[in-house]
Amino acid sequence: MRREYVNYMTEIPINISMVNINNYPIHWHDSIEILFVLQGSIKVTIETEEYEVEEGEMEIINCDEAHSIKDIGKGNKVLLLHIDPNFFEKYFNDIRNIFFYTNSSEEGAQVGEKYDVLRKYLSIIVCEVIQKADKYEDSVEDTLVNILYHLINNFHQLMYERENLKDNEEQFKRYDRIVRYIYSNYKDKISLQDIAKKEFLSSDYLSHEIKNTVGYSFKDFLNLTRVEESIKLLLDSDMTVSEISEELGFSHIRYFNKHFKKHYKCTPLQYRKKYKVDEEKLETLRNTEVLNIKDSLFYVSVYLEDYDRFNYENKIIKVNINPLVEKGEFNHDFRNCINIGEAKELLKETSKKFIIELQKDVEFLYAAIHDVFSDDMGVGICNDVFFNWNEVKKVIDFLLSIRLRPIFIIDLKLEGDKLKNLFDSFLSYFKEEYGDYELSKWKIKFIYREEKEYKKIIEDIKGNIDVEEFSEKSFNRDFIYDTCYMTPYVIENAIEGRNLYFKAFDSMESGVHITNELFLGDSGLINQQGLKKPSYFAYYFLSKLGDTLIDEGEGYIVTKKGDDIQILLCSYSDEITKLIMAEDMLKKRGIKNTAERNFSLNIVNLPYEYNIIKYEINEKQGSVYDYWINMGKPKRLKEEEVELLKNASFPKISFGFAKKSTVYNIVPKINGYGAILIILKKVQKHLY
Repeated sequence: MRREYVNYMTEIPINISMVNINNYPIHWHDSIEILFVLQGSIKVTIETEEYEVEEGEMEIINCDEAHSIKDIGKGNKVLLLHIDPNFFEKYFNDIRNIFFYTNSSEEGAQVGEKYDVLRKYLSIIVCEVIQKADKYEDSVEDTLVNILYHLINNFHQLMYERENLKDNEEQFKRYDRIVRYIYSNYKDKISLQDIAKKEFLSSDYLSHEIKNTVGYSFKDFLNLTRVEESIKLLLDSDMTVSEISEELGFSHIRYFNKHFKKHYKCTPLQYRKKYKVDEEKLETLRNTEVLNIKDSLFYVSVYLEDYDRFNYENKIIKVNINPLVEKGEFNHDFRNCINIGEAKELLKETSKKFIIELQKDVEFLYAAIHDVFSDDMGVGICNDVFFNWNEVKKVIDFLLSIRLRPIFIIDLKLEGDKLKNLFDSFLSYFKEEYGDYELSKWKIKFIYREEKEYKKIIEDIKGNIDVEEFSEKSFNRDFIYDTCYMTPYVIENAIEGRNLYFKAFDSMESGVHITNELFLGDSGLINQQGLKKPSYFAYYFLSKLGDTLIDEGEGYIVTKKGDDIQILLCSYSDEITKLIMAEDMLKKRGIKNTAERNFSLNIVNLPYEYNIIKYEINEKQGSVYDYWINMGKPKRLKEEEVELLKNASFPKISFGFAKKSTVYNIVPKINGYGAILIILKKVQKHLY
């Protein structure tokens, strides 16, 4: 049978489920049904009308309305709420003859307070049904009463056609009576004159007002009601077309055929032949999948932020983004400096390769290099007069070739004259090689010393090159530089403008105890085998941000560059900007409440069509350290295993497309320590 019987839940007058609908043939039921599309889009046919219901939109099916549902995308998730009309009858008489409509026809029509309130009520019911907290049945019934009066005040059929009735209670009640009278008596021979007499109105006036209120003349509205009701008899009975015509109040079968064909583009008999099937065939046409209702909370939690009974652990952070609003500049200060370590490392081809790739992805301004003035660089600091700058020049030439300027970190214990001669030679040589302007862009940072000769040397060379004192940061290899914790750590510190001093790549140091060849506990963005750590991709994500700040908050920042939009999300807690110990990281004692972080991004006033690129890194995706742990923490890896890790250690990339729209919603989720970068690139229209 096409008529379905809804089984309501034991304690509450509803049935609620989340389903994936591929095809749900024509059916009807004595139930008020609300469809809330959580993902994808569907086509809903309700009697004579078709509607496309997009993600985030809702549709209402009234009692005994014949309707069908089809998928029009690549899968969907739809929240179905059936409400027992007998429950509503306790609060409002004749509820079965009241019709509620949403606007699914116009783009952006479901943006606004009345739709958000309805979404919130539906979300509260989902929350209560899933959590089943104390007295949840009372909360559900209270919310249903709120839904009833919200529907009456905002989604009543008369409001849909004529919104000014909302402010005229007397007029509203009159036309509500008239419409319900027609729905209750359409099978009888009712006339406009009879209704006008009941309402003490003239027939001409009432005729004009009915058309103005419901969009049809009295006769057309009456016949449309009869035609829509005929569907149930055509599909769910063996009555002849002639018998159905007489049953519905048509004076002759030809009038039934005429009005039916007007709305369905075929005769009643043709419709019956096309759609009436036996029970077995009907069951094969019905293609739906019931999903886990608990998963729906991921989509609706955004509407539960201020609902005090909501205690689900995976709340959603709602972010409203308006690309037309600018909050200032976003400074890429994190690019100021990358620490290379000892200068001699840049004489190695492998190290150069690491820096070239890093610079290509991030574009740092300066490279801090240590031990430049050393015998390892062939400078010959044991001499008093002549110093050899050949190897140092190779290092500087390389840095300048990839648009990096040097910062020399100096820690020398030389007598005053030797120190002066060294710097005189340095300045003279490199002024001749690169000129005064280029030299003035370099920096020298002295490890802080109290000796007078150091302070004098600093004063002497300040006019030629930028000179500062430098307090070297302590470094503890027990910290978690290899782990995915560094992704949100780097991002949050960078956004807050704190100075970061990461090394470009790991290096061995004498006296350091190591347990394997891959992860030394060093603060490099790349390990010695060329494997990129999660911290590398934190810098990579940051480098993709634009120069104009749109918005920022806890765990997110939104920028733009030209017409392109960049959204960077990361795990967040108050402790995320602190370094923690590796042991605490492994035992999940580092960040609070970061097991899962859900966002709902509403981008309003999207001005163009955009291609969407999403990059994602977390403990399960792209983190080379976590891959190594899953391999059993081997002490050594074969060359082919290292190559496999290189290929796997990159963020997950996915693609999408966004049309120009009033509101575009994205619901990304970060699992554990990690980050997501979403880039909306304006589609360039080519003229041929």
